Amino acid sequence: MPSTTPLPPTVGFDLDMTLIDSRPGIRACYLALAQRTGTYIDAELAVSRLGPPLVDELINWFPAHRVAEAADLYRAMYPAYAITPTPALPGAREAIAAVRDGGGRAIVVTAKHEPNAKLHLAHLGIEPDAVIGGLWAEQKALALREHRAAVYVGDHVGDVRGARTAGALSVGVASGPCDATELHGAGADVVLTALTEFPRWFSDYRTEYVPTGNA
Repeated sequence: MPSTTPLPPTVGFDLDMTLIDSRPGIRACYLALAQRTGTYIDAELAVSRLGPPLVDELINWFPAHRVAEAADLYRAMYPAYAITPTPALPGAREAIAAVRDGGGRAIVVTAKHEPNAKLHLAHLGIEPDAVIGGLWAEQKALALREHRAAVYVGDHVGDVRGARTAGALSVGVASGPCDATELHGAGADVVLTALTEFPRWFSDYRTEYVPTGNA
């Protein structure tokens, strides 16, 4: 008889303010970009609203015709300014380990420039099964569907929209710019106060897990 044991799920994670506290590094890179270009950037304000694509922030500081050039410069400067100051958030390594220990796959799906996302993870010794960058909000569903992710974990309402578009369970974590009320309001299925709560939640989820079309 065929086995009825559910397959271990693939779990997707956002990067900025979900697995890593990228505010110190991004702040440093914005300040360096401002100095290099002679353009005022309120770095504190910028890092208070992380999540959307880089160009969505730069349009607040640069004329529209200079945004693409500024984005290219920022991405080129990023490894020198942003990688070393950026720590893992509490529970990040344990969350990835919980998925692996359960026999599942852990992937990272982020709006960040993919090469820079990989640099962060390598620097911190976090090794997901795949890293997909350059996707925001509903676009994240492309990677989540491709990898058949059953769960997507993120700190932003855009991450909730991506999970729901993909048909994945949305797990919000209130470690970024969106609080628990906003995450619930956007339709998150589960909201955690911090990623440190993920291993226990995931253990409970695995005992009740029933594969869906994405799993």
